[in-house]
Amino acid sequence: MFTGLIQALGKLHHLSQDRLQITCLEDRDAILADIALGDSIAVDGVCLTVEALRSHGFIASASPETRDRSTLGQLPDNAIVNLEPSLRVGSKIGGHFVTGHVDGSGWLEAAEKTANAWELSFVVETPVAARYIVPKGSIAVNGISLTVAECNAAGSWFKVAIIPVTYDETNLHALRPRDRVNLEGDVLGKYVEKFAQLPAQSAQPETALSLGFLSEHGYL
Repeated sequence: MFTGLIQALGKLHHLSQDRLQITCLEDRDAILADIALGDSIAVDGVCLTVEALRSHGFIASASPETRDRSTLGQLPDNAIVNLEPSLRVGSKIGGHFVTGHVDGSGWLEAAEKTANAWELSFVVETPVAARYIVPKGSIAVNGISLTVAECNAAGSWFKVAIIPVTYDETNLHALRPRDRVNLEGDVLGKYVEKFAQLPAQSAQPETALSLGFLSEHGYL
């Protein structure tokens, strides 16, 4: 489990089709000081397992499913990637719950600098990712916890506003129009969708999910 708050940047190198070497950049201590074999690290929002440690990074494998669903299989050597270690018990949660299991991908449409922020718009390629994009909802873009400022009804397009520190200290600053990104929708929305689809007879009347139930418990 992660929070979408990037701790460092790294460079990706393909050792083979499945194995990746990640070399940490300036903030390497934020990642390497407290990791061990078997730990989980989000690489551009994709949860990978540390299989070997190196002096300036680590090695991990990406399964065919991971390569197909994310951008890791298409990134060139030396691509800059976002890094976040897994959430520790008692750690602050400054973003939102991110699982590291991406729903699909999209691409940058445009990036525009405003007086005190950057506005980035994205096109969503994967329908399963689009379904969880809602106005003011949470979305992880390359593992970065962001808030949807604007989106279309289908969720196939959305815009976010990003403060300069987030833009500068993540790989968002390296994106160019048409560059692909990993997308993960809010896990809470997925569970709500699951419960809403359950047949009414499978739930007790007092706990059946309905607008009345949600309103009573403070969700509306």
